[in-house]
Amino acid sequence: MQRVLIILLLVFSTGAWGAEPQQPVLRLETGMHTALVRRLATDASGRWLVSASDDKTVRVWDLEDGNGLLPAKILRPPIGKGHEGKIYGVALSPDGRTVACGGWTGWEQEKKASIYLFDRSSGELTKRLSGFPNIVKGLAFSSDGRYLAVIMGAGKGVAILRTADWQPVALDSDYGDDAYGVTFDNSGRLATSAWDGFVRLYDREFRLVAKKRFANIARPYDLAFSPDGGRLAVGNSDTPHVAVLSGLDLSLLIEPDTKGLGSGALVSVAWSPDGGTLYGAGSCRSSGSFLVRTWADGGKGRGVDLPLAGSSIQHLLALADGSIAYAAASPELGVAGPGGKVKYRLSPAFADFREGRSDLRVSVDGATVQFRGADGGMRLFSLRDRILTKLPERSPQLLLPVAAAGGLEVSDWQDSTEPKLNARKLRLDQFEVSRSMAVAGQGAALLLGTDWTLRCFDRAGKEQWQVSAPGTVWSVNSSATGLVTAAMGDGTIRWYRLQDGRELLALFPHADGRRWVLWTPSGYYDAAPGAEELVGWHLNAGSDKAADFFGVARFRADYYRPDVVAVILELKDEQAALNAANGRGGARQKSRSVQKLLPPVAVIVSPENLSLLDGEEALLTVVVRSPSGEPVTGLKVLAGGRPAAARIEVVAGQPDKRLVHVRVGEGDAELAVIAENRNGAGEPAIIHLRRATVAAQDDGFSIQPKLYMLAVGVGAYPDKDLQLAFAAKDARDFAVEFMKQKGGLYRDVTIKVITDSSATREAVLDGLEWLQRQATAKDVAILFLAGHGVTDPNGVYYYLPVNADLAKLKSTGIIFTEIRNSLMALAGKALLFVDTCHSGNVMGSRRAVADINAVVNELASAEIGTVVFASSTGRQYSLEDESWGNGAFTKALLEGVSGKADFTGKGRITINMLDLYLAERVKELTDGRQTPTTAKPQTVPDFPIAVVR
Repeated sequence: MQRVLIILLLVFSTGAWGAEPQQPVLRLETGMHTALVRRLATDASGRWLVSASDDKTVRVWDLEDGNGLLPAKILRPPIGKGHEGKIYGVALSPDGRTVACGGWTGWEQEKKASIYLFDRSSGELTKRLSGFPNIVKGLAFSSDGRYLAVIMGAGKGVAILRTADWQPVALDSDYGDDAYGVTFDNSGRLATSAWDGFVRLYDREFRLVAKKRFANIARPYDLAFSPDGGRLAVGNSDTPHVAVLSGLDLSLLIEPDTKGLGSGALVSVAWSPDGGTLYGAGSCRSSGSFLVRTWADGGKGRGVDLPLAGSSIQHLLALADGSIAYAAASPELGVAGPGGKVKYRLSPAFADFREGRSDLRVSVDGATVQFRGADGGMRLFSLRDRILTKLPERSPQLLLPVAAAGGLEVSDWQDSTEPKLNARKLRLDQFEVSRSMAVAGQGAALLLGTDWTLRCFDRAGKEQWQVSAPGTVWSVNSSATGLVTAAMGDGTIRWYRLQDGRELLALFPHADGRRWVLWTPSGYYDAAPGAEELVGWHLNAGSDKAADFFGVARFRADYYRPDVVAVILELKDEQAALNAANGRGGARQKSRSVQKLLPPVAVIVSPENLSLLDGEEALLTVVVRSPSGEPVTGLKVLAGGRPAAARIEVVAGQPDKRLVHVRVGEGDAELAVIAENRNGAGEPAIIHLRRATVAAQDDGFSIQPKLYMLAVGVGAYPDKDLQLAFAAKDARDFAVEFMKQKGGLYRDVTIKVITDSSATREAVLDGLEWLQRQATAKDVAILFLAGHGVTDPNGVYYYLPVNADLAKLKSTGIIFTEIRNSLMALAGKALLFVDTCHSGNVMGSRRAVADINAVVNELASAEIGTVVFASSTGRQYSLEDESWGNGAFTKALLEGVSGKADFTGKGRITINMLDLYLAERVKELTDGRQTPTTAKPQTVPDFPIAVVR
């Protein structure tokens, strides 16, 4: 053992790599994992749940208040290309303070693996432990927190580190294959499992005391000690078998009942806190659900199945309150009560393309795609129209992948490691599995999608190119124009150039069926309302620091380029698309690099999320830093998404630390801090604080607010081609409906209506100023705009008052910045209802519809904080019809506010309820030709805007 310790001291270090990638990397951010979730961990109290994923993040979830898996922190280690950064193991110290994670981490730089230690509360990477001789497969803290066990791949075994100084104290490298299971009992003994077939038991001094194989557990995977340490349950990688062993000597005690499970495997096991119930789960399924099998009487009872997950379960974890947490591949996270009833579930925010491998169809030019959505229905996305629509059935006009061609015989490719072309094996990496196939280039090429890559072979089977995939390539197709389209395991659909595999464009359609975002490799993007938050830039900050993440909205001025996105598939080159877009839209400055545009970062280090409030003031300790080096120029403090009164102090001797004193109301508080520099505003740091005892409230209003509204509607334009039948009536009817709220939700309602001939540029600007003056921090302000909006050749949006002159937009139109600045300056809650995408001969062409997506996304950013309801999306037009008596959007609004959006029957209509009603009702009225959208800043909680009278 002494010789082993000397080796360890030489191998393990905490030095820096030196050469990790520094270029920003575009990454999805859906609020949930986007790839297989491998492991879970919890603290001794059961408050915190930590999940580790192949998506290269670790996420911390707060279970304390019983309202679900509340996101508390995203931990971002340094990442690289391919597998670098994937997290296979995670552990949380018993006191909940330290998260340890590792996997394929540091391997590409050093050919040694690293473990990252994070402060769970702040998200700071406090230490990197490097020098591990193979990939980290699992981690576990001892119950007293004194030791961290590390298991590794390729027979490198297990290492135990002392947490007091993170020095190694023991190593067993006598393993014949990858290790996958590691656990401590409450007394400090350690057990491991490995694919060499052995389960190993170590005493408190980490001396090997037993090492055994078992007939029905050929490749043991997960394992778990019973609470008293007397029994050890072991799962199996290949078959639905579980073994219960003696915790003293590994002798076989029980082989629990596995009758009726059929094929599949029970890879993960867990015990209830009293040791009476044993759980096992994996890939066994019934009627479409993946099962957790339970055995009472310590594993002796008859097996009872609980259908819990939508995909294979990777890990089970018993929680202190008797619940069971699970992680699934799709990805999915959930918590079920002891009886199997699901308490909380987080499903993926995207479609699982493996369930619709045959459904990826493309148009002849490749610019329109069809796929199966998250709800099982067919979806169509048109790059030309920028609209995500639901189809009643598959479209016969779109093309399936070509599966055969003369002289090409593809075999053994489905879910196989040995696909063949004309009976010759195609070369893949070790363990790489083929998942999809298509013939391309009129039979000249074969496309093969695998778990890790997209590959192209010529007719002779020689590889022409390969590209790393962000997830399993579940479907692949091609078009006659030389484009390759692939549906990925992370929910994206991506386009590549057939000639060399260069990526051109990516689409992420959200599971809600409304939001989508498109981006090029350099980050030029277009997004539906509310969708900018779904993608952003990951920026490594060094091998020993947590990475930063900035949503694409932070770089909107340079990188929001729907004009580039529109032509990239046609031109098949990003630079050519940029040049063409710049030429069509007039001179635009060259886009600056993301690194030069970085905003500052604010981190709330205290108090903890969900801490208790006492008094009328909250005290936040905030650390600010500026990755770009630009000085931090200010902090913006929000309460409920709106500007809050705050006093900010710089801590003496600590220029990066601020004490923020915030005035709060009587109830719970949702606070946010945003750091700013000359580049703009950073990501909001958000914290939720609770009252120990909450006084009776009125759903968020302890004192009834006032409502102030400016309603503008213009239909009687001098130009007959622009005239609208119902825009002015829409504004008047909307005002009348909200006037009914006086004495209900609002103690007073004051409305200014400006329509048709009265709605001059001067009058509308005066109205905006009036709205800004009237509303206080306790009030609600609503702006309603109906009429025409246009976007000029430079992408600037204008609302057209009645006296607008299209030839003189700058002096006669109302530029978007006037609207934005007025809404941003409002002290209270701010809502915008905008219905300005009507058809007509605007700017000389029907295709010159206003780009309302850009307007909505900017207004709904955290720093502006406006809730926006828009009548349509993409390049759709807003519709009006005499039979409705209003535009479709306003008709649905009036119905919803008058009571039809009260889905709970409690007499209150909230933002989310109205959004849901509008989405369905407008589509119903217009037969799917118009799709309204709502965008709400992440800093603004749902709140009531009307009561049923």
